[in-house]
Amino acid sequence: MKVFKFGGASVKDAAGVRNVANVLRHFPNDDLLIVVSAMGKTTNALEEVVWGFCDGVPVAEKMEALRKSHLTVLAEAAPNDVAAAAELVLHFDRLNTFLKGKPSESVDRDYDQIVSQGEIWSTLIVSAHLKHAGLSNAWVDARTIVRTDDTYRSARVDWDLSERRAGGLLNEVPGSPKRIVTQGFIGFNAEGDTTTLGREGSDFSAAIFAYLLDAESVTIWKDVPGMFNADPKRFPDTKLLSHISYKEAIELSYFGASVIHPRTLQPLQRKSIPLYVRS
Repeated sequence: MKVFKFGGASVKDAAGVRNVANVLRHFPNDDLLIVVSAMGKTTNALEEVVWGFCDGVPVAEKMEALRKSHLTVLAEAAPNDVAAAAELVLHFDRLNTFLKGKPSESVDRDYDQIVSQGEIWSTLIVSAHLKHAGLSNAWVDARTIVRTDDTYRSARVDWDLSERRAGGLLNEVPGSPKRIVTQGFIGFNAEGDTTTLGREGSDFSAAIFAYLLDAESVTIWKDVPGMFNADPKRFPDTKLLSHISYKEAIELSYFGASVIHPRTLQPLQRKSIPLYVRS
């Protein structure tokens, strides 16, 4: 099993979603778990919904714009997939119902229930397109696997319980090779509430699933050539690294090399799972 992660910029529109299928065709015989972020600027838009909801400001217009944009991408990426469209609309309807209620006493809890939907929407679209493109796959809700505590917006993973929940995942997915599409950034707590994992949560999710499934490797697909020895936006003389140790990567991240967050590297280091950053 290999774990692939595609960020929001990679799936910001129908062309990006189609390119995910193009990438996967280079790995026709590999079992793949595909972690996908929310599309483009969806997380930012949903954060605006959160603040409006908590302040009592109408958010219906913002939600309708998100619904239309996602349904448009789905229609372009998986034409005539009535079932996928219905499923996507159902998730929007559920969130709209939530938004008609009153905010809870915890802004952070409300944040997680709302913002997490971006990953649900994007993975439904990616999964539908892959099927349309002839790449069979199973859509899996990450919240059925990744168990966390109740620290909303920065939840901590319960590794033992998550590992037990992941134990039968591969056996439950039909077909060969196995292809699983799931979400980054999200988990669930003992109360059944959605939680989010904080900064760089989708990369971290890829590492979590790799750890839980004893994956062969993790590949993070980005719009940059790979990992540099510092942030190329801040330092003009950076160099592209062909190979680096976990320890060095963690150290570099504290000095401006922002491609990989240290939290992503730690579970991979514990099981010596290699991480690749590819364009």
